[in-house]
Amino acid sequence: MNKSNNSRLALYPGSFDPFTLGHLDILERARQVFDRIEVAIAVHAEKQGLFSPEERCELIKKCVVDMSNVSVTSFEGLLVDHASASGAAVLIRGLRQVSDFDYEFRMAFANRRLTPDIDTVFFMTSEKHALISASIVREINQWGGDISSFVPVPVARALISKRR
Repeated sequence: MNKSNNSRLALYPGSFDPFTLGHLDILERARQVFDRIEVAIAVHAEKQGLFSPEERCELIKKCVVDMSNVSVTSFEGLLVDHASASGAAVLIRGLRQVSDFDYEFRMAFANRRLTPDIDTVFFMTSEKHALISASIVREINQWGGDISSFVPVPVARALISKRR
């Protein structure tokens, strides 16, 4: 990999099922640090998500339509393999609470052991988004609650259409 050409490409991986205002907050702040960001949707064949990987890609693209330095893709397999293939030098991870740090800390070390030339950068979410999680949003939506303060408008519309 020629890092001199891609040293400012960062990968923002996650399942994003659904993409929340907390995710958007991290992405907007990371854009101030990195030249280009690829939002990389992790696809797990054995996991059935609320939205298909294709739906998640389309929803996130609608949410970042005004962000010219952001692209959206999906991948299967090891994150570091996808990051290497993309030419990314950095993985972006968001932290909401102390409990997130324990898991992310271990993952960062595992990723570094697998691919030493890719670093992990942590962004703490803004306080107003610290308690938002995709699982909480899914549960509120399932019971007909107002999810408008948790997700961008395109995601809210798609979530409402998924209600049973």
